[in-house]
Amino acid sequence: MKLTRAQFLKALPAAVLALAGCTAAPTAPADTDELVFDHAYPLDYATQFTADCYADGSTLLTIPDAQAKFLVRPEGAANLRTVPEGVTVLQQPLQNLYLVSTSVMDLFLALDALDCIALSGTRAEGWYLDEARQAMLDGRIAYAGKYSAPDYEQILAANCGLAIENTMIYHTPEVKEQLERFGIPVLVERSSYESGPLARMEWIKFYGILLGKEELAQQVFDRQAERIAPLLDQQSTGKSCAFFSISANDLANVRKGGDYVARMIEMAGADYVFADLTDSGNSLSTMNLPLEDFYAGARDADFLIYNSTIEGVVSTTDELVAKCSLLADFKAVQNGHVWCVAQSFFQQSMELADFILELHRLFTEDAPDGLQYFIHVE
Repeated sequence: MKLTRAQFLKALPAAVLALAGCTAAPTAPADTDELVFDHAYPLDYATQFTADCYADGSTLLTIPDAQAKFLVRPEGAANLRTVPEGVTVLQQPLQNLYLVSTSVMDLFLALDALDCIALSGTRAEGWYLDEARQAMLDGRIAYAGKYSAPDYEQILAANCGLAIENTMIYHTPEVKEQLERFGIPVLVERSSYESGPLARMEWIKFYGILLGKEELAQQVFDRQAERIAPLLDQQSTGKSCAFFSISANDLANVRKGGDYVARMIEMAGADYVFADLTDSGNSLSTMNLPLEDFYAGARDADFLIYNSTIEGVVSTTDELVAKCSLLADFKAVQNGHVWCVAQSFFQQSMELADFILELHRLFTEDAPDGLQYFIHVE
């Protein structure tokens, strides 16, 4: 909602208090103007953020493509009389967060940090993660409006310490500006822009730093990496696969060759049929193809995986062919190798290892059952 001038002036004191709460500890020792660099935080896969660690326990998180820098200060750290230009200071413990990016919730759950979130940009019925949905139904997390229309008054009243957005916020830059004007730091996360599943999961280290749970973040990540390590040394299954959906305007939406979903298909032992699709001048992970081009590229694919998170679940071959009659000629349709991905997929960011392992079962077993992320299209 848009605040009137009177509402803005009324809310301003609360905003000032909120900002103070993010940048100063109540019992900080003497001020210091110097941060002494200690080391760069080690990252094995992620390229969309970096972390520089300082001697006093502070960490500078940088998201280069978002031109954003966040200096995370440990509880009780000295106040800084001067802050480098372009750096937002975040004082631990971070509380009362406004979480808009749905893919981040699973990372908070893995870090046992659900209680840090007070506000959601998604209603209860929009969550496929049981703990998040139940927290909203119980009133522990409140709906505070979607990314393009947040309830500023509610966010200010909650003494929000940080808003976590995805890049959709750039469609309404005035919202980001308004939140920051009220003294609420805005973090635009870019985990979905990583080119591989391990890189995307490594963002749990970003939130581990943010929340002071670096050790737990490392443990969670290591467990996931270890689970898929055996697949990395296996030979290709010789199968091919397409991951797609059909839009209402008769286009096929597919992942680009450099996308992390394409990489997961390859890690599971199959060839992604659109591996040659390039960036095409933008940073989006998907692109729309005319049906004729999709037909040419995917007709002979051994497996088709329908992306239900965009256009809804497809349960039967008749439903699939109704979306695009050309699909009736596809090899995978005729052989019964069509699967629909569960709608929870893109919210389960820390379960990508399970997704890859289930993909491998699709490519290697005749009739896999007990799958969590895939529904057979009969």
